Amino acid sequence: MYTPDINKIWLGTGEERVYLEPAMANRHGIISGATGTGKTVTLKVIAESFSDMGVPVFITDIKGDISGMCEPGRANKHILRSIETMGIRDFSYTSYPVRFFDVFGKLGHPVRTTVSEMGPELLARLLGLNETQTGVLRIVFRIADDRGLLLIDLKDLRAMLQYTAENAAEFRIRYGSVSAQSVGAVQRALLGLQDAGGDLFFGEPALEIADWFDWDADGRGVMNILSCSELFEQPLLYGTFLLWMLTELYELLPEAGDLEKPKIAFFFDEAHLLFQDTPRTLLQKIEQVVRLIRSKGVSVWFITQKTSDVPQTVLAQIGNRIQHALRAYTPNEQKDLHASARSFRVNPAFDTEQVLQELATGEAVVSVLDEKGVPGIAQRVFILPPRSSMNAVETARITDAVKTSPLYRKYAASIDRESAFELLEAERVEKAEAEAAAIREKEEQAEEKRKSSAGKTAQAKKKQVTSGRQTGGKKKTSALEKAAASALNSMGREVGRQLVRGLLGTLKK
Repeated sequence: MYTPDINKIWLGTGEERVYLEPAMANRHGIISGATGTGKTVTLKVIAESFSDMGVPVFITDIKGDISGMCEPGRANKHILRSIETMGIRDFSYTSYPVRFFDVFGKLGHPVRTTVSEMGPELLARLLGLNETQTGVLRIVFRIADDRGLLLIDLKDLRAMLQYTAENAAEFRIRYGSVSAQSVGAVQRALLGLQDAGGDLFFGEPALEIADWFDWDADGRGVMNILSCSELFEQPLLYGTFLLWMLTELYELLPEAGDLEKPKIAFFFDEAHLLFQDTPRTLLQKIEQVVRLIRSKGVSVWFITQKTSDVPQTVLAQIGNRIQHALRAYTPNEQKDLHASARSFRVNPAFDTEQVLQELATGEAVVSVLDEKGVPGIAQRVFILPPRSSMNAVETARITDAVKTSPLYRKYAASIDRESAFELLEAERVEKAEAEAAAIREKEEQAEEKRKSSAGKTAQAKKKQVTSGRQTGGKKKTSALEKAAASALNSMGREVGRQLVRGLLGTLKK
């Protein structure tokens, strides 16, 4: 709960109240704990506090219960007990300004990006490519960029792959070798991505991250909620999308230095999917983004079951930690428990490792940075209750919110403007027409030659007849010309069939 009188976020109460310093929020945070221990409540309390202080928020909503932030909460015995035991005064239930987004466009504004914007590294992760195939994808992107070919959707990328394979010999010296086998593997991976909904994700109008920076009439930051119930069924797509979004945010914002509060707060549920099966080179870039993005005024919060789900190099950048109860039934769980306990500054009043196993639902061990950036000692606290609803709202309520949103007209309808696919098809048509024209010219020249030959004088014909060597040579040349003309005609017919297939593909699209 944001307390404007002291400009701090009240997280919870134990032996004393624990506050989060807004100026230290861009040192990022992690909310961890076993299933059902209260992570979502903690997330909502912090997100509501950011909104109250005028900070826009982005949240992934996997279970659907985050959507309830657009409705005021309701009293129940648990909330009433918390209000009484924590001595919360003037507690009121309220709704928050919310905008809904959905990659599949069912429970929010459609979220799209272009293939060019995604880039080869994240796309290779999304497609599950090996290093050789990733290298080929990099070459394809480089060729497209050098030629000013915009890759908007998957058909653009498929066209670019085909174009690169067809002209591999031309590109070898400048860009490197591109094998047909690698191109084929990438094309097959694209089919799998298409089946997973990639055709919906890649396209235009592309999402503009700047649209998330908005406020209501009271100055509260807008809650941008991404519905992930369906997206989460494709873990690789879910994780890659979040990484893309984080990278886009990093590229968008200028350096800001030390601020009194963040420019925006991001909450990533099931954060382990951000780092799962990530190549080392890509992981290094993610670590760099997490480290540098705080200087741009972004507060990133990872929500996960175990802190070990997040790489140590990323954990080292996290200054605010909220640990809910952990289970320690197996050797691996005991190892995680020990590691989590050691990540806190020791509080001589209790054994952190023991307490982590005893925490009740809604209770947590907390350590946050003070105003000087020094981590506080571990505190055992009960987290405050949220002010908005903890229940998922009905689909009709979300649909109404989307249609009345100022972003509705901007994102509702997809568009398909001229890009790599259309340009490459046009080039193929032009090339085919040039080849057909060359064939016609050769045929016309051959016909003129035949007419000229038929009009020769009788004396010349007699001379040709009496010269066996000359006659044989002339007949042989004529046969070769006819064979060449026949071959050219066959080529022309084949080019025509290819163009028909290409044009039918274009019309079908």
